[in-house]
Amino acid sequence: MSSEQQQEQQQDLLPPHLNPSNYPQARTHPSLNIHLTLTYAPLNPTTHITDISSPSAGANLLFLGTTRDTFDHRPVTTLSYTTYPILAFKTLMQIAENAVAEHGLLGVSIAHRLGEVPVGECSIVVGVSAGHRGAAFRGGEEVLERCKERVEVWKREVFEDGGSEWRANGERDRDGNLK
Repeated sequence: MSSEQQQEQQQDLLPPHLNPSNYPQARTHPSLNIHLTLTYAPLNPTTHITDISSPSAGANLLFLGTTRDTFDHRPVTTLSYTTYPILAFKTLMQIAENAVAEHGLLGVSIAHRLGEVPVGECSIVVGVSAGHRGAAFRGGEEVLERCKERVEVWKREVFEDGGSEWRANGERDRDGNLK
């Protein structure tokens, strides 16, 4: 059996919510200009700027979270993300709707990568648009922080020494300190 056939067989055995062949998955709220994506493919920032664009927006803000090469002074080779999409999409939509209501955002786009994310590649993209920069900065930061605190996505850090550790996104604050 070829390695490609073995991979297909392994994917067939995975539950649907973990099977990469069932992705990307997306949800939208057209009237609020909200776009949510979970995918195993590399994230394209241009897609998210396009999603949030509005003729009424004077500010478009994009945050890219990338895999860094160390964690607590241990060299990292990759991060691996997993999720339960039904819950993740529900939480993502609540976060986006609340940010639109609270900050008057004209668009929100949140995408999270799943599976292996090598050093230097994006694992999360948060894009927001608003009439003015203050609302965009406040709303964008709030969306990101709520995603890190609440969204049902878990990561495994894989180290150069062969070790790995599972982590919940919300265990550290925005400066990387343990909560």
